[in-house]
Amino acid sequence: MKIDIYKIDGKTSGEKIELADDIFGIEPKDHVLYLAVKAYLANQRQGTHKAKERSEVRGGGRKPWRQKGRGTARAGTTRSPIWTGGGTTFGPRPRDYTQKLPRKVKQLARKSALSSKAKEKQIIVVEDFTFEQPKTKEFASILNSFDLNGKKVLLLTGKTDKNVYKSGRNIPKVNIMEASKASTYNILNNQLLMLQKSAVEELTKPFRQKAEVVN
Repeated sequence: MKIDIYKIDGKTSGEKIELADDIFGIEPKDHVLYLAVKAYLANQRQGTHKAKERSEVRGGGRKPWRQKGRGTARAGTTRSPIWTGGGTTFGPRPRDYTQKLPRKVKQLARKSALSSKAKEKQIIVVEDFTFEQPKTKEFASILNSFDLNGKKVLLLTGKTDKNVYKSGRNIPKVNIMEASKASTYNILNNQLLMLQKSAVEELTKPFRQKAEVVN
């Protein structure tokens, strides 16, 4: 499919860019998207949660009172799980939440995410732009040109551009990253996908090579 390339003032440049049908035009696979998003979110978890069991809580080594003769329930330690200040029974332990997906599944998920955005007409391709120095006001004017203020937007750049990143990072609901680092989750978790012209090639490159695709 071919779509227009826009200037940063919101007007068409007169050029069109070809979006490969085998990447931007497939029927989205919902279950594959689910697997990719679930794996991405699981992989963000540190897994460092930990609760102390009765043997790990400090103190409680002495028997609090004699076994018989007081009329109270017998007790061997003040760190029993049924006591206040005691250990936790079956509490969380450190664990690894990492989930791995086959390369072909990750590729299909990425294609499905891009195709879903293209199908909903939620992709805008703009000419490559940069700033001499970080300028949030100039970045905001670009969003205003496309009537995107208040919308959740993901801008994908062809390469690292610190000035563009710093210009937009303080604007609510705006996310900026290199196209090669965008995951399926990043693509789906934004209302609109804004691609710099050079980012289109970076998005399609992993599918043309036997390269690893981000979840």
